[in-house]
Amino acid sequence: MEKKTISISSDPVFLEELSEYLEALSNPLRLKILTFIGRKPREITAIAEHTGMSYQNTKKHLDRLVSTGLVQRAAGFGRETDRGIAPVWKYSLAEGGLENITRTLGVFSSIVTPLGYSDILERIRAVRSALAENGEEAGPVLYVIGGPADGKAFVLKKERILIGREDPDHPPAGDGGMVVLPDEYRAVTRVTKPHAVLIRTHESWQIEDNASTGGTFVNSRRLDLLKGTKLANGDVIDLSVGANAARFLFISDE
Repeated sequence: MEKKTISISSDPVFLEELSEYLEALSNPLRLKILTFIGRKPREITAIAEHTGMSYQNTKKHLDRLVSTGLVQRAAGFGRETDRGIAPVWKYSLAEGGLENITRTLGVFSSIVTPLGYSDILERIRAVRSALAENGEEAGPVLYVIGGPADGKAFVLKKERILIGREDPDHPPAGDGGMVVLPDEYRAVTRVTKPHAVLIRTHESWQIEDNASTGGTFVNSRRLDLLKGTKLANGDVIDLSVGANAARFLFISDE
């Protein structure tokens, strides 16, 4: 079956929102702020000290990030002084944090843009590269489509990764070597006898079906058992078909 591509809406409002999102991320000082507050909530004075900016400029950057929904603020307490401990605003990443930013950039890096908007992809690549330089994961990513884990992003950190459904008797070690789905994906084999395996070679990422009952599909084509198949950016992976199956979008780091 012919591979489907991921298109992007030509709605000018949507494109304006995406452009605003990328503009908010493209400033290196804002990326520095995001990685700093990604560890824990911070007050403006601490952020200003970390970035080397004035209080006023730090506040302007934070207001920009808050307005785009990337950062949230909540009341907290500042550092103790001779006068005591005063309440302050503390800034933190919005729910999902840097993983959500990584996922969003990964999804949009696979789009087919309308004529006249080719700069969007260039800006996405630039932001992803800047995040990587700041020590943040920039991909590759498996993005879950549909089901109870819809929207979850798994950053692929190991060269060999097992994919399957959770097994209560053998919880994942949390070292990035597994992609574990909730038990509701019952058509997927448990991860202890993985449904499929992702393998990184010198040239590409490959996926192979581990003799699963329901099969593994890439762009609707069923894979041969225990035989590696090369993956490309934007490929759709299905573990089984029908009810309780799992679908992923593969976002490469190329």
